[in-house]
Amino acid sequence: MNSEVKDPVRQPRVNLHAVAAAAGVSKSTVSRILDERLPRSESETATRVRKIAEELGYVRDLSAASLRRGNTMTVGVIVPRLTDTVMAMLYESLAKACSRSGRFAIVATTDDKPKADRLAAESLLKRGVDGLILSTAREDDDFPDELVRRGVPYVLALRTDGHSLSSVGDDKLGGYLATRHLLDLGHRRIGVIAGPAYASSSRGRVEGYKQALGEAGIQLDPTYIVPSTFGIESGSEAALMLMQLGRRPTAIFAVNDNTAIGALSGLAKLGLSVPGDVSLVGYNDIPVVSHLPTPLTTLRVPFDQIASAALELLSGESIATEERIRITAPTLIPRKSTAPPFEA
Repeated sequence: MNSEVKDPVRQPRVNLHAVAAAAGVSKSTVSRILDERLPRSESETATRVRKIAEELGYVRDLSAASLRRGNTMTVGVIVPRLTDTVMAMLYESLAKACSRSGRFAIVATTDDKPKADRLAAESLLKRGVDGLILSTAREDDDFPDELVRRGVPYVLALRTDGHSLSSVGDDKLGGYLATRHLLDLGHRRIGVIAGPAYASSSRGRVEGYKQALGEAGIQLDPTYIVPSTFGIESGSEAALMLMQLGRRPTAIFAVNDNTAIGALSGLAKLGLSVPGDVSLVGYNDIPVVSHLPTPLTTLRVPFDQIASAALELLSGESIATEERIRITAPTLIPRKSTAPPFEA
C-alpha cells in the first residue's frame, strides 16, 4: 500500500443555498425549479438557475428529503460485475450492514470501466443516494478526487487509491501468508497469477508474495509473475504460461479464487494434478472452492467486517488521517490443494 498518504479536504456538498446565492434568487425558488417532480418551467429564470446548478455541480439530495419524510436512506454501491462472486459477496454484506442501520443499498455494475463508473455514479446520485461505496478504484484514476471536489460522500471498498476513505482487506499480509504457507511446505519455485496491475488488491498480494520470498532468501524470478484479469479464463491462460517455463514452478499462488479455478482447468489440460504435480493457493474463499474435487487452499476475506467499516466511514463526520484506510486481516484456510513439492 502506498505509504505517501494524501489527505484531500472534502468540500461541502453544493446545496440549494449556494445555487440560490449564485443565481440571485431565493432558496425556495431554486427548490421549485430543480424539483423534477414538478412541471418543468422554461422561463428565463428557470433556465438560468438550471445552468448555474449544473456549473456548480449541484446534485439534488433526495436522501435528505426522504429522511425528512421519514423514509429509508439509501447508499449507492458500484461494483465491476455481480457475476464475480467476490463482488456479489461484498454487495450482500453491504446490503446487510445497510439494513441494520435503517438504510437500503442500491447496486450498479460497470464492467470495471472508468467511464461507466462515472455514468453509474451520476445515475445513483440522481436517484437520491446519500453516498457512494465504490469497489472499482484504479491506480491513477481521478474520479475519487472529482467526487471530493463536488462534495459527494464516498468510500472505497476492497480496493484503495491510497488516500480516499477506504475499507479493505490486508492484501499484502494475505499474499505473504499464502506464499509463506507454500514455503513452509518446502516449495522454492512459486509462480503467481498476479491479477491486473490497476487494482490495489492485486498489487498488495504480489507485494506480500515478494516479501515472503525475500525473507526466505529466494531470489525473485520475474518470469514467475504472470499478469491476468480476475477471470477464470485468464487464470487458465496464466497457468499454461507458467508451466511452459524451463524450470516450471512446483506451486502457484493465484491472487483470487476465480483465477485459481481457471488454473485448475489449465493444469488439467496439461495432464497435471493438484497437488500431486503442482500445489495451488487462491484468495477470497468464495463458497464453491471448498466443494471442488480438490478443495482449494485460500485466504478468507472478512467481507462483513469490510462492509461494516465502509458504512462507518461513510457516516463519519470527521475522520482522523490515520483512520482514513481501515484494513482488516484475512485468514489462511489450508485445504487439499497444497502439499509438499513432488521434487526436491
